[in-house]
Amino acid sequence: MMSQEKNDRITRIGPGTEAGAVLRRYWQPAALADELAGRRPVVPVTLLGERLVLFRDEEGELGLIGRHCLHRGADLCYGRLEDNGLRCPFHGWHFDRNGQCVEQPGEPEGSRMHENIKTVSYPVVEKNGIVFAYMGPLDENGEATDFPDYDCFRAPDSHVFAFKGLWECNWLQAMEVGIDPAHASFLHRFLQDEDPSDSYGKQFRDKAANTDVPMTKLLRDYPRPEIRVEEAEHGMRIISLRHLDDGRTHVRVTNQVFPEAICIPMSREMTITQWHVPIDDENCYWYSMFTSFGAPVNKELMREQRLKEHRLPDYAPLKNKRNEYGYNSDEQENVTYTGMGLDINVHDQWAVESPGPIQDRTQEHLGKTDVAIIRYRRMLNAAMDALAAKDDGALPATSRVSGIQGPVSIDAIAPAGADWTSVWREADRERRAACSWDAQVADATEMSGAAE
Repeated sequence: MMSQEKNDRITRIGPGTEAGAVLRRYWQPAALADELAGRRPVVPVTLLGERLVLFRDEEGELGLIGRHCLHRGADLCYGRLEDNGLRCPFHGWHFDRNGQCVEQPGEPEGSRMHENIKTVSYPVVEKNGIVFAYMGPLDENGEATDFPDYDCFRAPDSHVFAFKGLWECNWLQAMEVGIDPAHASFLHRFLQDEDPSDSYGKQFRDKAANTDVPMTKLLRDYPRPEIRVEEAEHGMRIISLRHLDDGRTHVRVTNQVFPEAICIPMSREMTITQWHVPIDDENCYWYSMFTSFGAPVNKELMREQRLKEHRLPDYAPLKNKRNEYGYNSDEQENVTYTGMGLDINVHDQWAVESPGPIQDRTQEHLGKTDVAIIRYRRMLNAAMDALAAKDDGALPATSRVSGIQGPVSIDAIAPAGADWTSVWREADRERRAACSWDAQVADATEMSGAAE
């Protein structure tokens, strides 16, 4: 359990908050590139409690500026997209992509008032289907912190699919489900082992690595993993060991990518890098990049599958608390542990939304399998302490982020008597050696051990 004060410290992210200050030192997903694909590329963005508007101008450049006109507060999402900026329809005030007001056509001739009016603006960059924003302080040259070089960004666009979904809860409880290896044996337990389809959310319905054992059976039969957590350059490496009855060990390597992302294996050839991005204190978006080390991804099919589960334009899931997440008691008895369908995203959504908009951790009792959650909270608190001491260099993965590759996320089986620590590294080397786009074979595996 923790005090209410400590719970507020690690969950609140608006301007002026300690956790918000940490998150602002890292690039944050702001929108899907698909959201700008229409005839008028202007979309509202609420990020870390700030109301913004994202647009692409006539030159193809992106701008992310304050959503409300600094004259009388009108919504610039309805602004006229012209002259490489947005013009407010109320009185014609015009703002460029840097947030500078460049014209006030209703003011007296020769007025220079506009030169002193500038709304908030943030650097943005588009990477493999997601537009990222940097909301922290700039360096002495006016530059944002380096952008990461993780696998999902190094891979070509043809091998990455991006999507997002809305969850009605605080970002921290959303992120923490992804660094909890024990929950998969229960929350995502399937009572039948056959793979019924290639539908969305099936990653635990594959065969376990190098075995004929369905992953569902392995998770179900071995619900008490040995969990090890290692600090790494990107944040934390989480290793789950399930020791099989025949002496072999199933090794699953996942990651917490500081401050609010995870990277997990979906299959032998695909990983998922997923950010849990605060809209405000009580709502968040998850943004996922599915990265293939094998064949190019079928973006049209993957998008079609996911849109069957979400509505536009807000990407809210069709199954939600208003319809009890599709809960069916007969299904819970015979098909799934939750009774909420085969899509594990719905399972996770229920798990993170049901504690309420902000989980009351004053009533929480953590166990030994929560070791990664405990370590992460310590890391987040240490980052807040570092900022309070004006020691930005102590933040995880900031000054060296551009040199970090991977992180390695993979499943492997260690034979009886074999060293499991080398098995997952070798599995990653083999995957990268066969990968068409990874020119630096095994580098990520070698670097992943640098912090040990």
